[in-house]
Amino acid sequence: MKEETMLKNTSQRRKDILAKIKAEGSVNVMDLADLYQVSAVTIRNDLTFLEQQGVLIRSHGGAIFSPTIQNESSIQEKHILNADKKNKIAQKATELIKDKDSIILDSGTTTERIADYLTNEVQLTVMTNGLNVAQKLAQKENIDVIISGGMLRKKSLSFYGSQAEDNLRAYHFDKLFLGVDGFHLTNGITTHSENEARLNKIMSEVSNEVIIVSDSSKFGKLSLHKILTISQISTIITDSGIPEEYYQGLVQQGINVILV
Repeated sequence: MKEETMLKNTSQRRKDILAKIKAEGSVNVMDLADLYQVSAVTIRNDLTFLEQQGVLIRSHGGAIFSPTIQNESSIQEKHILNADKKNKIAQKATELIKDKDSIILDSGTTTERIADYLTNEVQLTVMTNGLNVAQKLAQKENIDVIISGGMLRKKSLSFYGSQAEDNLRAYHFDKLFLGVDGFHLTNGITTHSENEARLNKIMSEVSNEVIIVSDSSKFGKLSLHKILTISQISTIITDSGIPEEYYQGLVQQGINVILV
């Protein structure tokens, strides 16, 4: 329990440091050590960790804000953002789903649209950690729905936690359809929530294929918590607004890039 508390305190302190550097533009090691009543070595380790996530840049005696970091939007805001592109991405995603497939639909607005576009022509088993996605799937009589269970994160309408993680490990799926908050060639796929990142990693481990569904606004953006490296992706479905360097970089790594 003591170790778990220490990990939680470390995670919270790093989130607080990130919020502070976003608000102020820069931070100083000694000021942070005084603020959190920890050693300068501990703060330097925190800054090194955050730098490895790509959310800040180390400087002499501290760190400065990295402008690529992505702020989290509420699910209501996400419903509005790039709606047309998400619809096209979701429609294309359904073409990769075959009769009798077992799939995971991650929480999110793009995956919610995939659930919308699933037809009655295919028999499927679908697990989801998204309350919004489950509500859509409940209307499809040809789909057996499995809910991950766990605690509900209200901002994203996603379930998380040890119950969800344990439930996932009991299954094996053909395909995972995963939405992202940030997509960076160097730092990989990231999300705002540590708990969601942990669950997403397990989703990828229990799936034969990892299919990213993301509009092009996410490219070059970073969030705090890493989910996967680029090499762990099978396919990405996105729109034609993808930067050329990203398109070429993904193709060169052997990833199937589908444009809508």
